Amino acid sequence: MQAGNDKVVSIDYTLTNEEGQVLDTSEGRQPLAYLHGSGNIIPGLEQALAGQEAGAELAVEVAPKDGYGERDPSLVQPVPRSNFPEGADVPVGAQFQAQTPNGPRLVTVVEANDETVTVDGNHPLAGQPLKFQVKVVEVRDATAEEKEHGHVHGPGGHNH
Repeated sequence: MQAGNDKVVSIDYTLTNEEGQVLDTSEGRQPLAYLHGSGNIIPGLEQALAGQEAGAELAVEVAPKDGYGERDPSLVQPVPRSNFPEGADVPVGAQFQAQTPNGPRLVTVVEANDETVTVDGNHPLAGQPLKFQVKVVEVRDATAEEKEHGHVHGPGGHNH
């Protein structure tokens, strides 16, 4: 069976950056299972996996536009310190969910002083080319419930 729309694809993977630093891996964990065609993984990786069968091993390079997008400078913004609880520790590198006009967004603190806290709403991997080593472990038909919900359910059904 080949990976394609409405198939559940399970993969083992290692993600590295251009310098070869491991950013994420399924090693030591269960394979990552996703519903192909539902936008559950980055587009460039999903495109490379289309048509693959269990046992396939491939190296995939994903350009930023097909990964987490290009960096958007407008997503780096100073926020008045007064928007945070008084005395709150807001260290550089801290991440939190901010409410935006487009819904919740994960932001990272990139600078902080007594007056402002500068946050970056870009994904931490935005603008970076990504390299995946992938092995397709299994491809199966999605259940009707998985297709309806748009994601894979674990053993025993969904838990949301």
